[in-house]
Formats: sequence, structure tokens, C-alpha cells
Amino acid sequence: MYFPTTRVLTVLELLQSRQQMSGQELAERLEVDPRTVRRYITMLQDLGIPVEGVRGRYGSYRLRPGYKLPPLMFNDDEALALTLGLLVGRKMGLTMATPAAEGALAKIERVLPQSIRERVQAVQETLVVDVTPTGAVPRGEVVLDLSEAARQRHTVHMHYRAYVGQETERDLDPYGLVYRSGYWYVAGYCHLRADLRTFRLDRIVAVEVLTRTFKRPEAFDCLALVRKAIPSTPSTWFVDVVLKTTLEEAQRIVPPALAVLEQIEDGVELKCYVDHLDWLAWVLIRLRCPFVVRQPGELRDELFKLAQQITDLAERT
Repeated sequence: MYFPTTRVLTVLELLQSRQQMSGQELAERLEVDPRTVRRYITMLQDLGIPVEGVRGRYGSYRLRPGYKLPPLMFNDDEALALTLGLLVGRKMGLTMATPAAEGALAKIERVLPQSIRERVQAVQETLVVDVTPTGAVPRGEVVLDLSEAARQRHTVHMHYRAYVGQETERDLDPYGLVYRSGYWYVAGYCHLRADLRTFRLDRIVAVEVLTRTFKRPEAFDCLALVRKAIPSTPSTWFVDVVLKTTLEEAQRIVPPALAVLEQIEDGVELKCYVDHLDWLAWVLIRLRCPFVVRQPGELRDELFKLAQQITDLAERT
């Protein structure tokens, strides 16, 4: 959720980091319309901040010369590290809101010497990060509340909406947070199910930190729990396949987040949930390992279709 106060302060930081910026550029950086930017400028002026309008074809804004806060000192490597972290974090959905990232970048620019500032701005303007965001970004207060609860060992009460839309209430002992493959997860002990569970943060409707405390298991591995839980999360198709190989080899060739692997008498059992069987058919073939499909039968149909597609391609001249 975006708050007007956050955006107003972000406008101030952006203006402090640049000599002047157009209303359209401010609107694009904050993901609002130009009329809203003009309202933010008025709010800053009402607070006594010397924001001046500059005439021109599109108009722009600047702070009265000399209105600066005392600078911090960053060397080239430190400034580059901070900038890259914010840029990549924003692209991957690690930042909770655009104004937060933009405000932090603007603060970094503002406190840098001119020579380093120009190099940092060059990185911002030229760097392309090829990451496809999932769009499943949790609310900032959910991340902060769960992080603090995990650190202080406090149980939380939360409203959770499952992938099918069903909403439940439960108490959770949060052991830690994990960011993996574009999604945020919290891992811990669920009192409703009386077992370890993981939950997507973007599906948490509300969370309340309780006064009750808990004891976290020693050396608990939150990432391992998430890796195990992801392929076990119900989806469109349940898949059960036997790989004709050893468990060690299966663990080497099968991505940890794809499936749960278990050694059985005649090979390795691969179980997972997927939305698209045609995609899984490609994955199985690329493993280059003999296998037997137990279920669903529709996966065999997709394998036959894939075999025909490969044959058709091979026969082309």
C-alpha cells in the first residue's frame, strides 16, 4: 500500500538529488499522474520547503539553490553496491513499494560528490536487469510485522487466503522469512495444523503480533522447509513418476523446488503438483533419465504429443 506522506518525502529526496526534474519525470518515478505530483509539490511548499517551478515546454521543479542536508561519504564501490542492490531488489520485487526504492536511491545520489553521483546515475540509466517479476509482492507491514515477530519469538495471529480463495484464521510461530523464485514465504509452526508449514506472504490478508512467545528449534533451516513445501503445494495436477536412477543422481538433476524425491525399491519416486503438464513433459525429457509415469494418465498423452513434435521437427528439410 502506498501512503501520500511517503510519496511526498520521496519527491523531496528526488529534488534534492537532481538540479531539477519535470513533473512528468516525477510522475513516472512515483507511478502517479502529473496532477498528483502538483499536489505533492503544494504540500511541500505548505511545509515551508522552498520548491520552485521552472518555466518551460513541459515545466519542471527544483529546490532553491543551497537547500541541502549535510552529506554522508560513500566511496565508488560503496555507492555502486547500494545502487545495484536497490535496482535489482526493486526489479525482483524485493522492495515493498516503488516510492521506498526511489526515495533510497535519491538519498544516495544526494549525499554523493558530483563525480561519483554522475557515475551512479549512469548505472541507473543504462543497466537493464532481465528478471521477470511475479507480481506477488506482499504488503510492507506484513513483512515488517513477521520479521519482528520472528526476531522477538512472538506468536502471530493471521488471516490467510489459500490459492483456491478459501480464507482461514490461525496462530503461527514464525521461525523466519524466505524469498525464493519471486515469492516471499514465512516458515514456522502452525497451531491450526499442529505441524510445520510455509505461507506465501502475498496471500496473508492480515497479521497481528501476539504477546505469547515461543521457542525456536535450534539450527532450524527455513529455506529447506520452503524447498520441500513448494512442490507439495496443491495445484491443478498431481504427478507421480518413478525415475530409474539413484537418489543421489536424482537430487543432482532435479531442481529442489520442482518435486519431492524418495528412494524406493525400483528407483526414485518423484512427486509434485503442476499447473501445466506440457511443461512438465519437457522437464522430464530434459532429465535424460528413464522414467515411468504412474499418474496422471494425461501426462503420457503430453509425452506422446512432445514425441510427435520432435519427430516433425527432425523430418523437416
